[in-house]
Amino acid sequence: MRVCAVPPFAADAPRVDDTRWRAHDLLRIARHTPSGDEPDWVRGALARAPWVVVRRTCAAAGFVAVGVRGSVRSERFGTWLNTEDIESSASPEDLLGVEPLRARRALPAFIALATLRTGASPLRSYVWGPTGSAGFELATGVPTLTASSDLDILIRLPQRVSRAAIESLAQTLAQAASRAGTRIDAQLETPAGGVALAELAAHKPRVLARASSGAQLVADPWQPA
Repeated sequence: MRVCAVPPFAADAPRVDDTRWRAHDLLRIARHTPSGDEPDWVRGALARAPWVVVRRTCAAAGFVAVGVRGSVRSERFGTWLNTEDIESSASPEDLLGVEPLRARRALPAFIALATLRTGASPLRSYVWGPTGSAGFELATGVPTLTASSDLDILIRLPQRVSRAAIESLAQTLAQAASRAGTRIDAQLETPAGGVALAELAAHKPRVLARASSGAQLVADPWQPA
């Protein structure tokens, strides 16, 4: 997040990891309670689409760390949502069954997503789904993707997979991206946190794992942080 609100709870309040919602889940909010330090554009953004995305940060009991998306890339605001204000939620994998509006299906990122959803895709063996602009548009129905937008996806890998499987995934995504004329950015959800598929496929000795406790370099993302 480029900007973040001051937490509405004491700095020394115990933080909890509420497993009802996970990073990248989208939450529809029933009401918006402005924080005193939020940018002016936040109110308008939530009026257009009352949805926020779960951030990878622990909050005090009764709250969840979320991010608000504006109409341009520079408008991103991290804040804290009272869990009583959550109306519904959608995980990335929930969105695989949602079709984009017909007039939007020709966008490169949606073309790439359609390719990856076919029965022949190696992704059929995994739990995965779209995040980022594609996921937000599918959840909200609000046009968010542009012709130059990447396709962001999340692949859940709670169990170790082989190096060959990682290489196959990277190759599949590269081919789908090339055919669609876009870029696919895949994040793997592992026990250590979120890891970029590109880093793991490059066989780096250590990769950056983003967890709710922070980001750190790890040699084995299947060892919990």
